[in-house]
Amino acid sequence: MKSFIQVLNTILLVCIGLTLNSCGSSDDDCMKTIIIPQFYTIGNQVYSTEGTLEVPCDAPDPVVAQQIEPPFLANFSYQILFFEFTPDTGNNTRRLRFDIQLNNNSSAAVTGQPISTIVTDGMETTGNLLVAQATEPCRTIAANSSCVFSVDFEESLNLGMVDSIEITNVQYLLTDN
Repeated sequence: MKSFIQVLNTILLVCIGLTLNSCGSSDDDCMKTIIIPQFYTIGNQVYSTEGTLEVPCDAPDPVVAQQIEPPFLANFSYQILFFEFTPDTGNNTRRLRFDIQLNNNSSAAVTGQPISTIVTDGMETTGNLLVAQATEPCRTIAANSSCVFSVDFEESLNLGMVDSIEITNVQYLLTDN
């Protein structure tokens, strides 16, 4: 009698096992999320980030970082409200002061930093210039709102003479997208 019950239990367990294996997913349906190392350049600075992608389980993990376009805020505009450059203040220093209104024209709040293109004595430079010296760095901008990026920066003329500075472009780099 015991052997008959054991045989029935074994058959029942085999049937349950076959049923569970036949429904659900097979190896062909297996998916995994991989992390893709990425980088982008602005001026001569390299920024690293990562993206994710869902792929079949048998797909290899990426090993080489992919270069991507910088994630700039698409619905963005700016207006230079005030700009003053004094090449020689008379105190062996030069001074740069400006206020730039950064406009987030999107329906979502954003986190990032302004990226400026500045021409200094004919030489163009792009980057997060003067963000560290800003009295208001505008790290966040609310939806459909603006922030005034303000800089009042003074440095020694011992670093070299500069005759002219001009801001030619401003973009907003998203750092939490």
